[in-house]
Amino acid sequence: MSALLFTKSTPTRSKDEVYVAAVALRATKGPAQLLMSTAYSLSVWDLQHFMVIIKPFSPLLSQAIVFDFQPEDPENIYTALAALSGRAVPGVVLTRKLRKLPRSRCWFVGYAEGNAVDKAYDFNNTWEVDLRIGLHDCRDYTNGLVEQLTGEKLVLEHLRRRNGGQS
Repeated sequence: MSALLFTKSTPTRSKDEVYVAAVALRATKGPAQLLMSTAYSLSVWDLQHFMVIIKPFSPLLSQAIVFDFQPEDPENIYTALAALSGRAVPGVVLTRKLRKLPRSRCWFVGYAEGNAVDKAYDFNNTWEVDLRIGLHDCRDYTNGLVEQLTGEKLVLEHLRRRNGGQS
């Protein structure tokens, strides 16, 4: 009788990947939109909108998921004026799917422990949605969510230094 050898294979679960991406700030049509587009094309760091992208490891979830925080009506001139004057404006946390990661202004920042998508939704449920530019905006949201997912603190400052203040 021959002996059969069985090797115990330990399933290795890879981790969900976490990225930070930047896009142009949205503005009303006309001069404001032209200014924002120009600033974005020149890679002015402070005039970009930041968001977190999670690329789940699961083969069942082929799409990346974007999480971001922005004003409810980002193209409304009154919202923009209120936000720029330092007043709180109604904000909203958005979630959407991407077929593929952006080719530019997208940086891998680490791996998440556990299910990143579930953690992101939990984080969103506790996020205060009054938006204040410079005090509680997309930068704070991005830094907070990345820290929750990867443990990396102040990720945008690290990226800014690594990229010389530009993307």
